Amino acid sequence: MTAHRVTAPVPPADGSKPKGPASYFPSIETTYGRPVQEWLDLVAEQLDDHPHMQVVTWLKTEHGLGHGHANALVAYAKQALAR
Repeated sequence: MTAHRVTAPVPPADGSKPKGPASYFPSIETTYGRPVQEWLDLVAEQLDDHPHMQVVTWLKTEHGLGHGHANALVAYAKQALAR
């Protein structure tokens, strides 16, 4: 597994809705039955060797994610890894 880890966001304490890519995360968990943290771990590992759209395509073809969900996971992970 990758040496770096992208941590799934904690839902806002004030009950507000998450913004940006994280706004997709509740739907991703419901739709695909796996915690977002598992998806982010897979994505971070893939981003070590592959560009954004290749990882999106991989999520779609190998795991059956829709484009918006796959893109949200990759965008969130890339942003977190850039920090």
